[in-house]
Amino acid sequence: MSTQEAPKTPGHQRFMDVMKSYTQAHKARHWEGTFGEFLKDILPAAPARIARTSHQYVWDMLLWHAEKDRESTANVPRLFTQELFGIDDALLRVVDYFKAASAGSEVGRRLLLLLGPPSGGKSSLVILLKRGLEEYSHTEEGAIYALKGSPLHESPLNLIPSSLRGEFREDFGIEIEGELSPHSQVRLEEEYEGDFMRFPVERIFLSEAGRVGVGTYAPHDPTTADIADLVGSVDLSKVAEYGDEGDPRAWSWSGAVYAASRGVLEMIEILKVKREFLYLLLTLTQEKNVKVARFPLIHLDETIVAHTNLAEFRKFLQEKENEALLDRMVIIQVPYTLSYLDEARIYTKLITSAPTFRDAHLDPHALKVAAVFACLTRLSDSEREQLDRSKKARLYAGEEVEGYTQTEVERIRTESREEGLGGVSPRFVINAISNAIIRSEVKSLTSMEVLLAIKEAIDTDARMDERQKSAWMDFLVTARKDFYNRWVKEDVHKAMFASFEEEVQNLLDKYLDEVEAALDNREITDPITGESRKPDERFLRAVEETINISDSGKDSFRQEVVRKAMVAFKRGEKFTLDSHARLHEAIEQYLFEERRDVLRLVTSAARPDEEAQAKISAVQERLVSEYGYDDHSAAEALKYVTTLLSRE
Repeated sequence: MSTQEAPKTPGHQRFMDVMKSYTQAHKARHWEGTFGEFLKDILPAAPARIARTSHQYVWDMLLWHAEKDRESTANVPRLFTQELFGIDDALLRVVDYFKAASAGSEVGRRLLLLLGPPSGGKSSLVILLKRGLEEYSHTEEGAIYALKGSPLHESPLNLIPSSLRGEFREDFGIEIEGELSPHSQVRLEEEYEGDFMRFPVERIFLSEAGRVGVGTYAPHDPTTADIADLVGSVDLSKVAEYGDEGDPRAWSWSGAVYAASRGVLEMIEILKVKREFLYLLLTLTQEKNVKVARFPLIHLDETIVAHTNLAEFRKFLQEKENEALLDRMVIIQVPYTLSYLDEARIYTKLITSAPTFRDAHLDPHALKVAAVFACLTRLSDSEREQLDRSKKARLYAGEEVEGYTQTEVERIRTESREEGLGGVSPRFVINAISNAIIRSEVKSLTSMEVLLAIKEAIDTDARMDERQKSAWMDFLVTARKDFYNRWVKEDVHKAMFASFEEEVQNLLDKYLDEVEAALDNREITDPITGESRKPDERFLRAVEETINISDSGKDSFRQEVVRKAMVAFKRGEKFTLDSHARLHEAIEQYLFEERRDVLRLVTSAARPDEEAQAKISAVQERLVSEYGYDDHSAAEALKYVTTLLSRE
């Protein structure tokens, strides 16, 4: 290998530009000085920013991330949407919580509880929130200052005596709510002789690893859990140094609530902790203080974001004494996504994040068909006639379904509010796919192989009873019959005919000519013989019946097609395949029916002749080059479609 540096590709250059832009945006200005210098040099430039509460800081961080993505019209910052898919409603409610809390409303005195099924995105949401805060604190807009050496990273403004705060409010227009911690109070008296103007101040940068403004608490055995994990305890190694257990400097300020001061505290599986833990956290949220032995109330400003699963929450609801606690929480449900397109994006993210699987090839429908299965398990049966789970899955993915419009989707969702709170988790599906990839000798999976891998995972899962296993097996069959069969047939159909688009356009033009003549009750000139004849009703019905247009409904369908064609004509546009989705499907299906015998001939010959072999190779090559297959999955797709045709 040559030691000469390879020329940079455009991709490398783009990344270098991104890195340079990131560095410039996050070029943090370190600052350190006395409180007097802070009042003179830092505070006047942005007093409102200096005095931000934790909720205001989080809200400003969200606005900053939204500002970075100016071209986006979404209401949810890309901070979330780049990693979390299909839960925009829950994300919007989280954003609304911080908006209301930052405005000083009572919402800011409520603990935020994320509730949902396992592997639904709750933990990821909080992780993204914490990472967003860490990044924001390195920007000029996110500059945050604290008393140097304070284990609570407390605001320098807490130094200002109560008697001077009214005058401070008049001069700077901001209110000071915090009080000095016992630790800083002792230091102020003993190290600086009460002269708060000499107290050192520094800019801090939020960091979970550094325990600055970001804290996390995960419960363990409730019988051995110690509240000191949250609020600390006496540090016996320092008692000898300071001579008194009541000296704040002899206290271990290692509790999670201190690490999270000025930022966010994540409480994992919060309902598994002891009740005394909950009361402490809810008091901290509402009153912004904690009480520990030997010290007066300790002021803490932090946002607590907790999460738990449905099973723990339902147990919690059954205990009457918990009603007061629930009243002090804002509960946001984070369900599984019900759109199979978003679910497939989750699988793509999980698969591509594992280096072992990046080189594995999955056919273009493998993750989608797995996602359809997952969404079917999360849906509930509708009381509406003709609205089965398969149609629901299509509607929730934004597809057109006969008899329903997208405006009705929200109404359908409200009829089944529990949808998405149960069913299969993304982790279950991705585990099955991962196992199949590991076992694959060719490192290539077809959609059918993915479905078989999920079937095996269901068969061997000891947690499920036979009734649930049977239901989930039925959903696998539905995913295959109602979705995969249609997708793979369309791919093979299109790949078979190099002139497919031209043929379909010709058929579309013919259909329009015949329909206009039929509606006008006039004859048409045959393009081949030149003779006048009646409209070809047999042809029209053959096209329409492929998408189940009834004889009684044909006129309204035809009038709708002609109306759309006239609108396109008035706009100076050509009426094409994309102008009418259902007619597009009908024309494709009609052409496919005409060519099915050719497909059988090409793919079923045990020893095809050279001409047949050339046709097979051409179809496979087009599947590979244009439709996302590889050699293995293309060959399997052809075999599968041939089998389908032999059964029809």
